[in-house]
Amino acid sequence: MNKKICGIQQVGIGYKDIKESWKWYRKYFGMNVPVFEDIAEAALMYQYTGNKVHKRYAVLAMNMQGGGGFELWQFKDRKPADNLRPVKIGDFGINIVKIKAKDVSETYHFFKAEGLDLKTELLKSPEGKLHFYVLDPYQNLFEIVESENWFLKNGDLTGGVSGITIGVSDIDTSLKLYKDILDYDVIVYDKAEKFEDLRLLNQANTIFRRVLLRHSKEKSGGFSKLFGDTEIELLERKDKTGTKIYQNRFWGDTGYIHVCFDVIRMNLLKEQCAKAGFGFTVDSQDSFDMGKAAGHFSYIEDPDGTLIEFVETHKVPILKKWGIYLNMKKRNRDKNLPNWMVKLLGLAKVKD
Repeated sequence: MNKKICGIQQVGIGYKDIKESWKWYRKYFGMNVPVFEDIAEAALMYQYTGNKVHKRYAVLAMNMQGGGGFELWQFKDRKPADNLRPVKIGDFGINIVKIKAKDVSETYHFFKAEGLDLKTELLKSPEGKLHFYVLDPYQNLFEIVESENWFLKNGDLTGGVSGITIGVSDIDTSLKLYKDILDYDVIVYDKAEKFEDLRLLNQANTIFRRVLLRHSKEKSGGFSKLFGDTEIELLERKDKTGTKIYQNRFWGDTGYIHVCFDVIRMNLLKEQCAKAGFGFTVDSQDSFDMGKAAGHFSYIEDPDGTLIEFVETHKVPILKKWGIYLNMKKRNRDKNLPNWMVKLLGLAKVKD
């Protein structure tokens, strides 16, 4: 048996005020289902927080239409540090989070009517698909992309996370992780040029090598149907002016702090990562409680230090109000959970 990557579970995002930011994401991205909400010390992450254990407040919020979630993260005992300068496209780390939409044009016009900070008009991607970019009030850049892959359909215009764009110093080196280990084995395009759809973004009117990756095999196991299809886009500035986004800052400071993949057979993944030179830098070893949820989690760094989290889920609250939990250890995790069971998560929906 092999390790399995079931999909993007969430993207971690650091904030100064979770309550404020989460309300914005509920309204515009439909991230209204909290899987867990917890205040605790992030003891295992001390090497990324100045060699000191800090207390944090975290919420894992999902959109039940499908896609990955957001892990909203806020220090409780220190003031989060902002990036001293806006992230320029191609800086090393997560540059952009992709949010899927049923109708990109309709979503664009709604956001425009709402006065959101649209960074581009409706544009065609190198693949020929309609998309656009929007900046949230906290300086995080999102790309709205079209999708036909949905778990449920309700009145929301968007789903959750369908991918990320990562700035790297050398794409060929990065492919050893994202393509060979994380199984994004389909190269949709690999181009080097000035890209018209990036031109208006911060310092992006330059030549990039740009590679879009998807997975060839349909994901299965656990919550994979909810996470859906995902993609990773790698950007390499040919002018070599990229810098590390989190240089001289802590994990948990404002901005995109990590991307997390839901996995099966963490022990086999650990062996594969170690052999490829991406050894675990953090490993909870066994089940780690996250409020009402629990799992085995670990971290690696990509070649430029971007943090990649893995979680093998052990316990999930299905009906929190009644104290009913799903024990994943007692199930065949290679099989998808029944749709009706996953839908129960939606009963915790926050209504504004």
